Amino acid sequence: MNLSNLRPAKGSVRSNNKRVGRGEGSGKGGTATRGHKGAKSRSGYSKKIGFEGGQMPLQRRVPKFGFNNRNRKEYQGINLDTLQSLVDNGKVTDTVDLSVLVDNGLAGKNELVKILGRGELKAKLKVSVHKFTASAKEAIEAAGGEVVTL
Repeated sequence: MNLSNLRPAKGSVRSNNKRVGRGEGSGKGGTATRGHKGAKSRSGYSKKIGFEGGQMPLQRRVPKFGFNNRNRKEYQGINLDTLQSLVDNGKVTDTVDLSVLVDNGLAGKNELVKILGRGELKAKLKVSVHKFTASAKEAIEAAGGEVVTL
């Protein structure tokens, strides 16, 4: 082996790229393999997501209905049986407020909380959250507890 017959290792170099748009003599000049006219032949072309060649795209053909209220308030619902299980597990003794619910992973710190009426509550609790259903309010007060709306 000497300098006159050095070559890269087999398979390490691949240069079978088409060099397009480099003059007529190359055989790949003129339209540079893009064909004649149309969007795909132009520079800067990129197909938009959902584009169907000028046909009305699916997301515009499908009928839309309903209404989304941008001012809607989402409440995180917590049922009475969940509160009772907190008492049974010894995580709550007498008061339930947002910080207690956040610590136990039942609500996020920025969420609005609503107490719902599923299950029964035997413990006497002072519950202070954003909203209550009528049945939940009734059940808490029937158990000797107190309801505080924030």
